[in-house]
Amino acid sequence: MAFDIGETLIDESRIWLRWAGRLGVPPLTMLGAVGAMAALDRMVVEALHVVRPGLDVGAEIVRWRADDPDGLRENFDADDLYSDVRACFAAMREARVMVIIAGNQPPQALDALERMNLGVDAILISAVLGVEKPAEGFFDAVTAAAGCPPSEIAYVGDRLDNDVLPARKAGMRTVLLRRGPWGYLHAERPDAALADVVADSLLDLPAQLAQLP
Repeated sequence: MAFDIGETLIDESRIWLRWAGRLGVPPLTMLGAVGAMAALDRMVVEALHVVRPGLDVGAEIVRWRADDPDGLRENFDADDLYSDVRACFAAMREARVMVIIAGNQPPQALDALERMNLGVDAILISAVLGVEKPAEGFFDAVTAAAGCPPSEIAYVGDRLDNDVLPARKAGMRTVLLRRGPWGYLHAERPDAALADVVADSLLDLPAQLAQLP
């Protein structure tokens, strides 16, 4: 099995709340802008441009790093891990199912995930691979890491556009996780029916996947 990262394994709430503090906007305003980007099918980084038009995000991150070199800033750590992740991975290991983490993330996410000691077989980060979802090459990398045909891989994610639809096109089984703004919104769309499983929790996956043909 392969798992997306943001809003599948990692709760990104604290990241966006730190951005709200950094930019001096109310927390609800920041979170509302993120939700609006999900509803409008726009890139999530555009939420920052909505609340601060003309913001140079890259330059702001550099300034933020200088101001708070020891802080998490736009990054995450083990405290952001969703509560069902470790139990799900433990169940997968007990069932001798290969577990791969694979998502669109900056380079530092690799170290952050490795420090969590999740007991997974591989961690694939787009910035390291040099290719991002939904590109075909990203899912080719997942297949190569798994060492088996794509039909034997289930890809779990919270989005139709970045996760379910391209993974399905690559020949994988797919799980749409109703979590985070994208997960809830996308589960209401007609294309959600294309997912092999729509799940509310990672703890439900072993039983739901066992019911598939």
